[in-house]
Amino acid sequence: MKVLKETQSLCPECLCFVKATIFEDSGKVWIEKECKEHGKFKDLYWGDYEMYKKAESFADDGRGVENPNTKISKGCPKDCGLCPAHKSHSGLVNIVLTNRCDLNCWYCFFYASKAGYVYEPTKEQIVQMARNVRNEKPIPGNAIQLTGGEPTLRGDLIDIIKAIKAEGIDHIQLNTDGINLAHKPELAKNVREAGANTVYLSFDGVTAKSNPKNHWEAPKAVENCRKAGLGIVLVPTVIKSINDHEIGGILDFSFKNLDIIRAVNFQPVSLVGRMPQSEREKFRITIPDVIKNIEEQTKGAIGKEDFYPVPTVMPFSKFVQQLTGKPQYELSAHFACGMGTYVFKDGEKIIPITRFLDVPSFVEYLKKKSTELDSGKSKMLVGAKVLAKLNSFIDKKKAPKDLKLSNILFNVLVKHNYRALGVFHHKALFIGMMHFMDLYNYDIERVKRCCIHYATPSKEMPIIPFCAFNVIPEWYRDKVNKEFGMPIEDWEKKTGRKLTDDLYRRKTAK
Repeated sequence: MKVLKETQSLCPECLCFVKATIFEDSGKVWIEKECKEHGKFKDLYWGDYEMYKKAESFADDGRGVENPNTKISKGCPKDCGLCPAHKSHSGLVNIVLTNRCDLNCWYCFFYASKAGYVYEPTKEQIVQMARNVRNEKPIPGNAIQLTGGEPTLRGDLIDIIKAIKAEGIDHIQLNTDGINLAHKPELAKNVREAGANTVYLSFDGVTAKSNPKNHWEAPKAVENCRKAGLGIVLVPTVIKSINDHEIGGILDFSFKNLDIIRAVNFQPVSLVGRMPQSEREKFRITIPDVIKNIEEQTKGAIGKEDFYPVPTVMPFSKFVQQLTGKPQYELSAHFACGMGTYVFKDGEKIIPITRFLDVPSFVEYLKKKSTELDSGKSKMLVGAKVLAKLNSFIDKKKAPKDLKLSNILFNVLVKHNYRALGVFHHKALFIGMMHFMDLYNYDIERVKRCCIHYATPSKEMPIIPFCAFNVIPEWYRDKVNKEFGMPIEDWEKKTGRKLTDDLYRRKTAK
């Protein structure tokens, strides 16, 4: 056993603060904590120590927000948010449109029938949430995800998208199970024309057994999005022993639809609620475990060496910031929160970007150039040096034939032409994973660096980190949603409908 660091966590039973130890044992990384009243809790933190060390080497904190909404009083995560201790601005903000859903998946964070009330903020409240996101300083939030429940159950969805777009939000994505997109071809077109960029499509497998949620509907939803020109991110919730054997199949499906599927964002399951250790061991899967499955199921075409943690991109932001003198969008999540890579398809060949771009050397070079700019060196001179040096990090013989990566990088880094990123994304499939925490693997240092947030109608806590909002619902999600929601019986009386009317009843034969 090798102790890696000490941190703070919460007791899964009583939510009191407890000290936690993160340590290596038998090639894996574990977290262990002890509550005086409820005893010891030990859980898997990361399934591979070597990958943990690599990820940690790219750790890079952001600047946070200059105008926090709350004060530091009780200590993280009791002061959300955002409080002055938070180290990341809002990279992506979720706005819950409804907690009603047409499904009732057993691993879901929440839905109305379980909560006992219906939460549906008004369009005016949603617009105010978007304004709160845009008001963050020095880096205004610029990406919002409309989520639920199932947001397509809102009759005013299109008006909501238009209203958010009018607030200056450039990137709007719709988080959905795709059922309504499959059965209503005009919906994808209307969503795209209203201003949404992306569909965040739940997709847990390529067979009916692994993906009973939307196995039959997802292909039709993809086709309707293709006709509408609405990009798709597939979002599989990965659960060990349930669907981890179909990770390669999900990627294969994505490559076959690369013209419209932009990314696959695997989400190792967050084991919310009270759960005995035997059950956690059965279902627990971590980021390295998913990556190993990718390597095995793609027969090495995509390997663990191809993945880097989210804050790897921070030197890019800091270089552009030094060059322009303006604060730049930062992805400063904790290194253990997520990893990703870009993969290109060249004919029948799959080529990860790391096979032709020397990522570590390029990142170090950008750090060096940022230091030079900070010391007062000529911006024109540094820009010229970057242009001359770019090709040295790229092995053109191994790169896809039609990809001019040095041109794209120069346009982004020096010319600040972010349309070049769009060209890049349309040529590649981003493969990422984000492992949201639960009370058993809770690390408060991760919460402090969260860049995926929730906006709420509450004036006291308008923006809350994901792993506070969902993992401690009695402090945040349920408290806010109940305050601004209404009991189910009142909603049913007001609307003249039953909550069960929302449930999707599949006509299997059809």
